[in-house]
Amino acid sequence: MQPLRLVLLTALLACPGGFASAQVSDDVVKIGVLTDLSGPAATATGPGSVAAAQMAVDDFGGKVLGKPIQVISADHQIKPDIAAGIARQWYDRDQVDLIVDVPVSAVGLAVQNVANDRKKLFITHSTGTADFHGKFCSPYAIQWVFDTRALAVGTAQEVTKRGGDTWFFLTADYAFGHALERDASQVIVQNGGKVLGSVSHPFATPDLSSFILQAQASKAKIIGIASGPPDNVNAIKLGGEFGIFQGGQQMAGLLVLITDVNALGLKAAQGLLLTTSFYWDMDEQTREWSNRYFAKINRMPTMWQAGVYSSVMNYLNAIKASGTDDPLKVAAKMRETPIQDFFARNGHLREDNLMVHDLILVQVKTPEESKYPWDYYKMLTHIPGEQAFGPPNPACPLVKG
Repeated sequence: MQPLRLVLLTALLACPGGFASAQVSDDVVKIGVLTDLSGPAATATGPGSVAAAQMAVDDFGGKVLGKPIQVISADHQIKPDIAAGIARQWYDRDQVDLIVDVPVSAVGLAVQNVANDRKKLFITHSTGTADFHGKFCSPYAIQWVFDTRALAVGTAQEVTKRGGDTWFFLTADYAFGHALERDASQVIVQNGGKVLGSVSHPFATPDLSSFILQAQASKAKIIGIASGPPDNVNAIKLGGEFGIFQGGQQMAGLLVLITDVNALGLKAAQGLLLTTSFYWDMDEQTREWSNRYFAKINRMPTMWQAGVYSSVMNYLNAIKASGTDDPLKVAAKMRETPIQDFFARNGHLREDNLMVHDLILVQVKTPEESKYPWDYYKMLTHIPGEQAFGPPNPACPLVKG
């Protein structure tokens, strides 16, 4: 009997499906949601992102390769130094395998530096800078939902094609705003449109009235809002109060989330054009998941929150398929596997660790057009991922020549 037992044990150890091939560090897969739990991004990320990560773990079954999966969370307060400190503690002391979410580009880049140094995985959903997968790209850092180029190009190209061929930009005076204006302007000109001018305003300025009046006086068909919260919301609200839409002009938001539209209300936001990676009411798949999410959070998900679920589920499937939680092996498996779920259409993780997928151009409905709660968008067109995101940046050392 003893030799037979030895033979069986040896065969099991050698078998790819055997327990010896399944390797999970510290006997637990730990996912940290590093987010804004109390500040201006908390509604769009925050507790909703934590809930989305936990939903993915629960739907996966709570274990992978026979080991438990744990979700923890922390508030980075939109401060790069605090975020970097939490990331170091999580990776070093708490044995976190993956950090997700991390709103605001400066904070995301700080966490990316820690992930690179510790050789641990980081997937961002609410960091938009294209430098993340460009000159700062990393084998340990993945960008899942959007970048500034995709949103700016998606909106500018499709709106210009539809006759919105003269633009004036209302731009937040910091790197993010100027990147949005630059990328959109290039596409407008390439598609035969004209940029009549732009005006820059300080970040989070309390009064945008004079800037809105300049945009209105330009007579441009489209006023491009090259900013994020809170400036984008304030600009849209003022645009409605100043009769922008009634005067025949339209506003195009280069970064607007469904929670922004909800906060504004349809009366103020109606007619706004924007590009998004996800809309809860797009089809049966999106509705099924979003209604389950709504039951937990009592509001519909942003593209960032839906993206957290998608990436965590794909990450866990990659661990299962590769038989290990080794970060580079898991990332390689994620790049090998097409991404087609309720969140992503025609998705794939590229060599520069950008998840390329289709986007949608939408227009905010009028109050009369909306038939039920959160019925906010008219879908105008789908934008192929390769068109929106463009080719890999050769500045990324991961991109093969």
